Amino acid sequence: MFILVETKHSNDDEPMENNLAKVRSIADYQFGKGVGAQIFPDNIEIQYSPRTGRIRYINIDGERLATLRPTDGLLSLSIKAAQLMTEKTPFAKCFVTVKNDVSKFISDGGDVFAVHVVKVDEAVGAKDEVIVIDEDGQVLAVGRTTLSSGEIKAFKTGVAVKVRHGSNQS
Repeated sequence: MFILVETKHSNDDEPMENNLAKVRSIADYQFGKGVGAQIFPDNIEIQYSPRTGRIRYINIDGERLATLRPTDGLLSLSIKAAQLMTEKTPFAKCFVTVKNDVSKFISDGGDVFAVHVVKVDEAVGAKDEVIVIDEDGQVLAVGRTTLSSGEIKAFKTGVAVKVRHGSNQS
């Protein structure tokens, strides 16, 4: 395939600790101060792109937590990371809460429409990575917003979040 798995960087000039700090810093910037240390413990595994040598995937116990997007240098979360963030960092600035009656549809991978949003964090902007939860705080999906938090609150039509992974998808 195209991924090289190592527990230390293939470039000896940049040790694993620096890459862990880099991943944590990106998470802090993207989701709020303190999030990186909570969702990326010391025992994470980092996979590098063999072509560029840059960080590509962050795993724990063989399960994907996040992908570092090469286009903008930010993280795309997995359902596992979303569950960790919901449990450990409820202060993170990336939550979209939807009505319970649409939770099945969204957890199956359906997009979130603005009319179904009950609450959205103020810091959420258009094209931000978000975690979709129901009114009971259960993780339904992860995806990217198409609108800012103000627009999501104001609009009653249209897609608010393009879901990438639903919690019921394999």
